[in-house]
Amino acid sequence: MGAAKEEFLREFGRDYGYPGGPKTIDEIRATEFKRLGGMAYLDHAGATLYSELQMESIFKDLTANIYGNPHSQSDSSFATSDIVRSARQQVLDYLKASPKDYKCIFSSGATAALKLVGEAFPWSHQSSFVYTMENHNSVLGIREYALEQGAQAYAVNIEEAEHDTFTGNVASVRATKHQILTRNEAKFLDKDHTGSAYNLFAFPSECNFSGSKFSLELVKIVKEDLIRYSDGSPSFKGCWKVLIDAAKGCATDPPDLSKCNADFVVISFYKLFGYPTGLGALIVHTDAAKLLKRTYFSGGTVAASIADINYVKRREGIEELFEDGTIPFLSIASLCHGFKVLNSLTIPAISRHTSSLATYLRDILVALRHPNGTSVCTIYGSRSSKTLCNEMGPVVSFNLRQPDGSWVGHREVEKLASLSGIQLRTGCFCNPGACAKYLGLSHSDLATNIAAGHVCWDDCDIINGKPTGAVRVSLGYMSTYEDIKKFIDFVSTSFVSTRTHASDGSQFCGRSIHFADIGFENRYSASRFHLKSITVYPIKSCAGFSMDRWPLSSGGLLHDREWLLQSLTGETLTQKKVPEMSLLRTYIDLSQGILYIESPRCKGRLQITLNSSPCNDKREQISWHGQIYQVQGYNKEVDTWFSTAIGRPCTLLRHMSSSHCVSSCERDGIGTCRESRSRLNFPNEAQFLLISEESVSDLNNRLNSTDAGKDVRRTSIQINPMRFRPNLVISGGRPYAEDEWRNIKIGNKYFRSLGGCNRCQMINFVIDAEQVQKTNEPLATLASYRRVKGKILFGVLLRYESEAGEGKTDDLWLQVGESIIPE
Repeated sequence: MGAAKEEFLREFGRDYGYPGGPKTIDEIRATEFKRLGGMAYLDHAGATLYSELQMESIFKDLTANIYGNPHSQSDSSFATSDIVRSARQQVLDYLKASPKDYKCIFSSGATAALKLVGEAFPWSHQSSFVYTMENHNSVLGIREYALEQGAQAYAVNIEEAEHDTFTGNVASVRATKHQILTRNEAKFLDKDHTGSAYNLFAFPSECNFSGSKFSLELVKIVKEDLIRYSDGSPSFKGCWKVLIDAAKGCATDPPDLSKCNADFVVISFYKLFGYPTGLGALIVHTDAAKLLKRTYFSGGTVAASIADINYVKRREGIEELFEDGTIPFLSIASLCHGFKVLNSLTIPAISRHTSSLATYLRDILVALRHPNGTSVCTIYGSRSSKTLCNEMGPVVSFNLRQPDGSWVGHREVEKLASLSGIQLRTGCFCNPGACAKYLGLSHSDLATNIAAGHVCWDDCDIINGKPTGAVRVSLGYMSTYEDIKKFIDFVSTSFVSTRTHASDGSQFCGRSIHFADIGFENRYSASRFHLKSITVYPIKSCAGFSMDRWPLSSGGLLHDREWLLQSLTGETLTQKKVPEMSLLRTYIDLSQGILYIESPRCKGRLQITLNSSPCNDKREQISWHGQIYQVQGYNKEVDTWFSTAIGRPCTLLRHMSSSHCVSSCERDGIGTCRESRSRLNFPNEAQFLLISEESVSDLNNRLNSTDAGKDVRRTSIQINPMRFRPNLVISGGRPYAEDEWRNIKIGNKYFRSLGGCNRCQMINFVIDAEQVQKTNEPLATLASYRRVKGKILFGVLLRYESEAGEGKTDDLWLQVGESIIPE
């Protein structure tokens, strides 16, 4: 045991690892989560993991028993009904809810349970839907039902709780009211509303963005109308109902319904114990259930109906009334095995265990400093009795900073973590209110981000110098100290500066040998660079072919990436999603004017004539990287061949014409420019990718070097330059000399450097015995020394500078062996 873990156990040993429990945490991991190996899984707020013993128990149960449709009257159906009744009771017991006061309605998930409340709630034009800013999108969606019925909707921030001087109980809560939203208000004003209006207040038991836990006292505060708004506006009159979204918080701290009389609570079972997915529940108070009204009826929810007249008699049982069709009874039958796991450890012990790890991680991250003294990490969320968030759940959300204070993109963190065997989540986690609140994003910022094209799950992690999301580490009952230690080591190694940084905040150390300051011209005059190979990739993301000489065109190498494969839904297919595309071998015979394609999955070699007349009925337009392309399709036989070759339906398209060109700009440092004015076929960024043999050799030396800290050889692999899918491979000079080139001359042809090529996981694909395997290298090693501004750079992108004009390039050829002169 290391000194760091000994120190951790001295502080948290009473809470960590289930002391006195049936198994220690090390025994749990060794016997029930063997599949994890050395991976650190830290996305339990997204989905926790199922135990292998849990799944074995489920399999034994389902293979030993017969469960029939509970709507039938057979013995197997009665057995199912018994299991379902038992599962409902287990759910109520988990929340300490009396079966007299609460009912458990199964749904397809927490989102479906929230949707049920929204569509069945008795909204009127006098109603209000109020929700805290920290709420999941699935809660925010309820406002659409409210607004459609003329109700008002608005978000609130809980600012401060005021306590009674004598009792110490909360006397009132001060809150800030956001903009009041209305829709269809005039449509309902002339309608009389009899009886009291019903209002709904929603909050999460634990914020899935920050981990802040809301006090259940908020239920009583809302029901007793004790919220005081800072602008002096009055609360809306009527009867208040309260909804708690416990999908996140229920795994470690389920709401105690014996102490608070919430009207609705939603939970999701895969967030409790990993399996089953697609199953959740609405726990509803019997009084609140009587208010819910449904329009639709289905099998299972009616006692009788007549097909040709307007007659239906609905079931009277609350559960039966709201569970449409046949419930997923086999998934429900598996719940008891999940609850068995949680009950054996006990929820208090799980809460203490996960809390100890989260507290330790927060303390370490807060303490991290760069050599210049600046903080590495900004953490979101904290305990505050004033805002009724007295505790923190096992979630740590944060962003990282460079030594100069600029932000590190959260997607960069996620990508590098994945390479290090760490699974976590980044973004806003479907919680836009909390995201905007903690990141300090104004409405103007959000509008600007959306106008810039930012959407959920994209790579736009920093816009105008501000982060668009965060990094989230979330813990589960099987998380260990070793998981946290691995993550801390990852952050320290990858994001804590150990040396003086460039003024732009980059962490780039591109060269293995530093050049003496002898001037650019003299620096390269003694080095003899020459062109080692030329490779053309006719079909985007498929294998290419190499030639000793090849003609240039206005779009780069003639026919390079002139074709692409498209799914039947219009998605452009690449190796990132279809690694099998790398198995398609291509070759062009210019003398015959034929493109040949071979695949190990197809018997015959496909031939496509280059100069064939376009099929008028197959001409179409597609959008690629925001540009419109005119493309030509092919006949059914060609599409069938490719569909067989990659194992999924697709079509082959050829680029015919487009206005796609990129504009040129001055580079402000290594690898920062992506603009040019030149025509492109279907590459991602530029006409050419150039790779240096010497740079690849340096990478191989690093891959096969000895890890000084562990005295072991890191890997025993050799990376071929073709792994990077270059068009041009050069030889001569020093490693990474190409990083500083602005212009180069190959033979009598001129090219402009557009900066470094940002590498992705495609370079980790390896073909072994005609099978595509994914590894962590070489991207993991490149990330350790080739990162700049969130990108992992290797190789440079080029644009052909045609002095003679685009129409006079047919007689220009590149040839292996030609000299290369950087200028």
